[in-house]
Amino acid sequence: MMNKLLCLTLLIIISTNPAGAQEKPNVGKINAYADSYYREKNYEKATQNYLKVIEFAEFRSKKKNAAYNAACCLALLNKKDSAFILLNDALKYGYNNKKHLSSDSDLTILHDSDEWNILLANIPESKSMNSNPENAMIHTLDVHHFWEAYDLAVKDTANAREIYLTHYFDKGTDGMHDYMGLKVSSVDHFVQHIQSYPKLYATIRENTLKVDDYKARIQESFKNFKAIYPQAKFPDVYFVIGAFTSGGTVSSSGLLIGTNQMSDGEEVNTEELSFGMKLLMNKSAYIPNMVAHELIHFQQDEMKRESITLRDVIKEGMADFIGELISGGTANEKIFEWAKGKEKQIWADFQKDMYLNRYSNWLANYNTASKDSYPDLGYWIGYEICKSYYENAKDKNQAIYDMLHIQDYKKFLADSLWESKLKNMK
Repeated sequence: MMNKLLCLTLLIIISTNPAGAQEKPNVGKINAYADSYYREKNYEKATQNYLKVIEFAEFRSKKKNAAYNAACCLALLNKKDSAFILLNDALKYGYNNKKHLSSDSDLTILHDSDEWNILLANIPESKSMNSNPENAMIHTLDVHHFWEAYDLAVKDTANAREIYLTHYFDKGTDGMHDYMGLKVSSVDHFVQHIQSYPKLYATIRENTLKVDDYKARIQESFKNFKAIYPQAKFPDVYFVIGAFTSGGTVSSSGLLIGTNQMSDGEEVNTEELSFGMKLLMNKSAYIPNMVAHELIHFQQDEMKRESITLRDVIKEGMADFIGELISGGTANEKIFEWAKGKEKQIWADFQKDMYLNRYSNWLANYNTASKDSYPDLGYWIGYEICKSYYENAKDKNQAIYDMLHIQDYKKFLADSLWESKLKNMK
């Protein structure tokens, strides 16, 4: 009798929880763990987590990036055969950046293998990157597709997932799919986010659609950058609606802007948002500044890769500083304003972390934000270091070049004279 009751109980549990009583893995968290292990040079654990991302990710671009990153880790572990398997998987998922693949120092150990030449032969030659700022395309179609899907989904919430798949994701540009793969863990996460903030999404439409109005200002900042950095490359720009996980990022497709995070204004209702999420919101007028910030990130491949927090904050702060030079403003005004009067204390705290891998203490830490402890202060720190370097340089254009080719971050900090400048602050 007890056995029958036990079997019946199990049947009830299974029938009411057909997914096997397990929630879907959070791919975003798994990928963040993988990246953290990579920065710590724990390549075994990084590989394990990247493989989990490949297994559970819904977005093709996320699988592509995870396969490539896993291959890098395996190569660094001298596991050549496994590295080639993952590189071929990356190609299967759409990886095609032959130039980066050829120059990535993580993969140097594979270069002497016959399989390396076969792998390279299977990748078409990369198109030469656009160097004319006027030829960069600005894509806003994804934003319009989102609102078409949104209008249908709010009338039929039970079928929202399928509606967004059909009317938004399936119609998405390459840039949109890259953004989702890089910054959104799953379709379910995206839909849940939209449905969790009805007041916000009922009031931001007009501001998100202003992206079409900013094309001229964006192109002007591109021309300004060409004037101070003749080697500049100008990718396309894609405006998308994400899940409040990134205001902007870059991929091989171009600059990817999370337009919903750049849509604040007088008529926007943000009462559903946490304190940290409110800080993530920027006014739509800052869109050209955000695009300029991401344009600088697109130029940073020549900077030395190093797993120290000083490098992380310089990379972000540089994008803010040069982005401000070419666009007239920064998208991180809230953080910069909060830092005023606290400069010496912020720097004293940062010095404890700057040569360690403490990324999350200074960047992308909105979950712990409060009025007394602002997030993303690494942007302000990096900005001030780069600004000081630029101000002390005799040749300003050479200073821009130097920033984008840093090989020694400790030396760059010393050359910036930032610490001397800080000591003289009242």
